[in-house]
Amino acid sequence: MTEADRLARKRYYLMSGVNLAAAAGAVLGLLIMGRSQATEHTLLGGALILASLYVMAVVPRAMARKWKTPAP
Repeated sequence: MTEADRLARKRYYLMSGVNLAAAAGAVLGLLIMGRSQATEHTLLGGALILASLYVMAVVPRAMARKWKTPAP
């Protein structure tokens, strides 16, 4: 395996880890919303879900874009 293959594998695992962490955050938000009695906790769970979905949509693309661009 070449050095470029190792780097690509490492980056893939990093991007997958970001998606996995964001999915775990969304599940945590669902748990908070489902078990909350107060409105503030429900809003906190909803905000956590929205933030997690945003991270899942934006961060891996930004990482790929950064890695694709050659260094100056």
